[in-house]
Amino acid sequence: MAESFSVERRFFDDKNYPRGFARHGDYTIKESQALEQYGQAFKGLDDGSRKPATAEEKAFAAFCRGERNAETFFEKTWDKYRSRVSTIKRVYTLSGVVGDNLDDFSSND
Repeated sequence: MAESFSVERRFFDDKNYPRGFARHGDYTIKESQALEQYGQAFKGLDDGSRKPATAEEKAFAAFCRGERNAETFFEKTWDKYRSRVSTIKRVYTLSGVVGDNLDDFSSND
């Protein structure tokens, strides 16, 4: 029998969590470990690139498709990850001189 969520390599999200899941503060230690250890499987089941091999994986895939609510620890952890990465916003600022004639803004009293 296949082990649920077995993977060959660890999962990292350098784009959203460049210092790792545990060091960012969004997740508990247990959640961080689950994401790192099983995240490749979670991601594959979520995006359809991995076919579910066990009943647990089939239930996880159904959750990912929105057919059921998150019930297990893995499902709740992946749901939390998906909500965090979809709400991470980048902040861009503009700096520089508005105009090249700054004398217009000075006061000549």
